[in-house]
Amino acid sequence: MRQPNGLFPPRRVSLIAAALVIILATAVMVAAASATTSSRRATIKVGLITKTDTNPFFVKMKQGAQKSANALGAQLLTAAGKIDGDAATQITAIENMTSAGVKGILITPSNDSVVPAIRKARKKGVLVIALDTPPNPPSAVDALFATNNFTAGVLIGKYAKKLFAGKTAKIAMLDLFPGPSVGYLRHNGFLSGFGVSGIKPTDATKYDMSPLIVCSADSFGDQDAGKAGKVTIVSIDGGCAGVRNVRAGVIAATSQQYPLKMASLGVAAVVKYAKTGKKVSGYTDTGVNLITKKPLAGVPSKSLAFGLANCWG
Repeated sequence: MRQPNGLFPPRRVSLIAAALVIILATAVMVAAASATTSSRRATIKVGLITKTDTNPFFVKMKQGAQKSANALGAQLLTAAGKIDGDAATQITAIENMTSAGVKGILITPSNDSVVPAIRKARKKGVLVIALDTPPNPPSAVDALFATNNFTAGVLIGKYAKKLFAGKTAKIAMLDLFPGPSVGYLRHNGFLSGFGVSGIKPTDATKYDMSPLIVCSADSFGDQDAGKAGKVTIVSIDGGCAGVRNVRAGVIAATSQQYPLKMASLGVAAVVKYAKTGKKVSGYTDTGVNLITKKPLAGVPSKSLAFGLANCWG
């Protein structure tokens, strides 16, 4: 009841004051809880930029990155070119991810035009690791996690050489398209493995210096050669479709790569950098194995069972 002087009775004032204290204390507790939640949400951000998001190789790479990010408590941001060779989309992704606060970016460079954007990101403290494809120059990135593509070429070159022992081979070289270093490394590796001299792993020129080569062309991924059953095919792949083609006799042997491993190691390296400040550097070989159902002496290979157990796509 209000008193004549307009004041509440003493007991009523005490109750209101107590209520205010409880409300204020609750507000403080809510604020503290919000701060704790925000702290927990401040996870390490890792970027992954692939050439496309449809190629099974890059699909598996993304799966590997996501699995590793989940295990390490990191947040994965992803982007991809619209088509193989789409550097413009990759450049935009580098800029956007840098602005978003990523600690590191894993990228399969479409071509060398992404190099200036990579350098800008690194100047802002972002660790940049190339996966699968080294940029030109290789020093544009902090590190490279990839198949040794020259070695992959050497393996199928040696296999083909053994397969054609005592015969004269006519070689058709089918590459992907001009530009990416993986193309000339695989091309040159095959020729070196087949016995063409004068080719070094560090060469940045695609060589066709053998009279045995009757054709050298860029296929742009077109698999319809029209020579099924009439030629011996060796390839660099390792996807499940490719390994099944080895089993079916369509392909004699394929060099298998491991994109999931590349991405998993890359995410782990970025998380380590975020936590310790230690940057990975140089080249990490993620392995390559020749898969065939007809092993040949002198050429190391793995079985079809191994290839199917470790394939992608």
